[in-house]
Amino acid sequence: MTAGAKPAPAPKGTESTVKSIELAINLPHNPGTRIHLRLDVFASSVMLFLTSAIAEGGLGSAALGSFVYAMPDRYNPSQPMSTPLYNAPTSVDFATRMSKVLARKTKMPCYVGSSINLAGGAGGASVEEEMEAFRAIVGVVETAVQRAGISGEDT
Repeated sequence: MTAGAKPAPAPKGTESTVKSIELAINLPHNPGTRIHLRLDVFASSVMLFLTSAIAEGGLGSAALGSFVYAMPDRYNPSQPMSTPLYNAPTSVDFATRMSKVLARKTKMPCYVGSSINLAGGAGGASVEEEMEAFRAIVGVVETAVQRAGISGEDT
């Protein structure tokens, strides 16, 4: 490469990570339970890994959860398509629902790995606790994608 020459642009979809976030979310109605997430927002997709930790739970080993891929359906935008890439019976439902919601809201393909287990919480994995965690995660991801300034409609 000659001095002053610009490098060739990377092919579409191969750019490096635009935004990477690692954080933990406390659940307001479930003290001591935290959802840990790692979110990578790429130019053409979203990758999210989720796990949960209970304060009194100690440092025990965590089981590998499900890994699900979902993509928007351009013929029926309200119903994204998904497929489990790795299936763990205890987490496949949560990971599938999360990947579909994120694909629909971001209009981009989404990969979701989830080993969330809310059974040790105050409500014993009640529907309300699960929905509270679900809403909190979706809110964080939506905000991060908007801040990254990426739109699935551009891809």
